[in-house]
Amino acid sequence: MDVLKQLLGRLHPLIVHLPIGFIMIGLLLQWYDRKKKENNPVISIIFLWAGITATLACITGYLQYLGEGYAFDTVKWHLWSGIATALFSFLIYAKLKGIQAFVFLSKLPVIGWGIFLFILISFTGHQGGNITHGEEYLIEPLPNSIKSALGFETFEEKEISLNEANWQDALLYEDVIKPILNNKCVSCHNPKKAKGELLLNSEEGILNGGENGFVIETSKSSESELFTRLILPMDNDDHMPPEGKTQPSKEEVELVRAWIDAGSSFEKTIAESGLEKSLFISFFPEKEDFDHPNIEIVAASEEQIKAIEATGIHIDQISKSSNFLSASCINKPTFTDADFEVLLPIKEQISRLDLGQTQITDDIFSKLIELPNLTILLLDNTSITGKDLSLLASLEHLKSINLTSTTIKTEHLAALNKFKKLQQLYLHGTDASPQSVKLNNPKISIDFGNYQLPPIASDTIVY
Repeated sequence: MDVLKQLLGRLHPLIVHLPIGFIMIGLLLQWYDRKKKENNPVISIIFLWAGITATLACITGYLQYLGEGYAFDTVKWHLWSGIATALFSFLIYAKLKGIQAFVFLSKLPVIGWGIFLFILISFTGHQGGNITHGEEYLIEPLPNSIKSALGFETFEEKEISLNEANWQDALLYEDVIKPILNNKCVSCHNPKKAKGELLLNSEEGILNGGENGFVIETSKSSESELFTRLILPMDNDDHMPPEGKTQPSKEEVELVRAWIDAGSSFEKTIAESGLEKSLFISFFPEKEDFDHPNIEIVAASEEQIKAIEATGIHIDQISKSSNFLSASCINKPTFTDADFEVLLPIKEQISRLDLGQTQITDDIFSKLIELPNLTILLLDNTSITGKDLSLLASLEHLKSINLTSTTIKTEHLAALNKFKKLQQLYLHGTDASPQSVKLNNPKISIDFGNYQLPPIASDTIVY
């Protein structure tokens, strides 16, 4: 019998939509037919079915209340308003059919009953939504400032702020676990709204647990509900946070597990807890990826820059927030290895160098290593073969080399495996191919070019 009760109860979310549909169709037809009143017989049948299906929804809803363990205070308004919805659907049916069993029906206009029924079903549906998704389901995505303006309680979100310098000294609970709980759990587990009699806004509340007992078993995350409920399937009724709420990231869930397994201390630092750095790296601030190193340098003098530009080399500041410079020989195709000396006064500031379409040779490699902060290097359309390319391995910031349309020899490219920061290599228009170039460094992306666009219908049009 209990199995049947639970089965019928779980049909409630399906059946409850039937009376809503019937009532809305009935109200819309009633409004459409308000003057001619030609469709009263059809509309009355619609409200009859609305009453019948609303009654079924009430029965299955009551069985779900009994079978799923809801507190009566949680469902009472939804239950009584559901019963009232069924009753008023039958009353409108009786009014439209002219049944005189209730004298007061003849004194009230049908449109008045319709308006009241619309308000009633809206209230009933709202109460049902609160039970299923929580009272703040609709306003959850709104910023805290708007929630506060609407009169809803908010909980200030706290970011996990770690970096290379401070991560070991950070307090594991205060600086890492508490922000996770505060951002993802405390909205439902706080002194004003303690679901399951569980408070997660304080050390005392976490240790006391809730109506089902303790939520932490020290050093045993697999037996601690604070962790196990986080990893349940989303459609599981015991999954926390419930569906519709903001979910913690997999990195945050892993940190909760690690904290419990490390003894769930509320005082220890990350270093004292013995946790690995890999658990926290995703919370480190991302370094901005510029065409220059992430370091500070002094600015080159205006006189130095003007002197270089007077030779035909174009100098640009890479960004307003940095003193690094870009040097380009786009207007000096006669640039040779010997001309490199003119760049040395600003060798510390050059991070991007374009020597494409110039007269340089392989001798340039022994000179390029004098640019300690070189990050982007363009050598395209030159006669270099790559001899002594290995010298550039000493440039610790070099991350991109353009060798497009050069006479680069494949055997010299193996030296790139030793480059520390190299990320991008351009080999379009060279003898190199995916078959002939095999680098062991997975961080290096090689662009061989030879892209082909797929044909489109307009390509065959003769104008």
